[in-house]
Amino acid sequence: MAGLGSEIQVGGLKLKNRLVMPPMATENADEDGNVSERLLHYYDEKSRGSYLGLIITEHSFIASDGRASSRQVSVASDDKLDGLKKLTDVIHRNGVKVACQINHAGGNAQRNITGLPTMAPSAVLPDGSKFADRSMTKTDIQTVIQEFADAALRAKKAGYDAVEIHSAHGYLLNEFYSPLTNNRNDEYGGDLPGRIRIHLETINAVKGAVGNDYPVFIRLGSIDDVPGGSNRQEAAEASKVFEKAGVSLIDISGGVTGYIRKGKEHVQGYFSDVSEAVKREVSVPVLVTGGITDPQAAGRIIRENKADLVGVGRAILKDSEWPKKAFEGGIK
Repeated sequence: MAGLGSEIQVGGLKLKNRLVMPPMATENADEDGNVSERLLHYYDEKSRGSYLGLIITEHSFIASDGRASSRQVSVASDDKLDGLKKLTDVIHRNGVKVACQINHAGGNAQRNITGLPTMAPSAVLPDGSKFADRSMTKTDIQTVIQEFADAALRAKKAGYDAVEIHSAHGYLLNEFYSPLTNNRNDEYGGDLPGRIRIHLETINAVKGAVGNDYPVFIRLGSIDDVPGGSNRQEAAEASKVFEKAGVSLIDISGGVTGYIRKGKEHVQGYFSDVSEAVKREVSVPVLVTGGITDPQAAGRIIRENKADLVGVGRAILKDSEWPKKAFEGGIK
């Protein structure tokens, strides 16, 4: 029976175990989005000892108008490659694989930082509230898709072992996915096939840029947990389509309502019911995060077939020795 310490194949990528440090924004880049010495030190510390199977680095912005914060890492231009390469080198020297999460913040971009108008699938939400400065045109959509592809190629050139497309936590692609933020009446809105059209076009463009053998993940904001929002069944249906499109891993997290699941804050793996439903429908590995702090609970999620990999975020953020203590403590 597979356990947290067992190897797993993710596309063409072989991981020595199933413990993942998921993306967590550090605000440790410089003001231009360059990798800083402080950021290098942070990832060196987290990867030291080679206990993690995979690190997915914090969300990196693919374009200046999609920036979420002032010291967010940039993968938006070729001049960032040297810094990104230093980052992957640090993690690889510690014997850990690393994926780059690429993102556009959409309606949650910070105009006071970017100096640019915000755009989203819908400027006005289904409930009538104003969300962004403008709704995206089809030209905007194609531009963003190309920016995702360009960013993915930069990640590959910088030495990342995989790339993860971010569609969770209320950012741009998740805004298309969720009925709470997608009020479009064209082919990019409406029912689930319409709301994931941009995802499929993005996956296709990214794979076209990096090649079919390079692992492409997707982080799915799988459930909004409010009336009218995205739900577990849609997550399973969408994941089947994403697998068919060629993704190597489905990373399950929260939707536009956030990465903490209200009412389940103290549950170990509070998105594991969704990951379990997704896992029943796909053959590619499924990763789940969400409030996991107990090593034995992490192992149990794997053994009970609720996911194939487990992301431990805040516990590792607080204690860089968590992976070492977990495995040396006899995690199963």
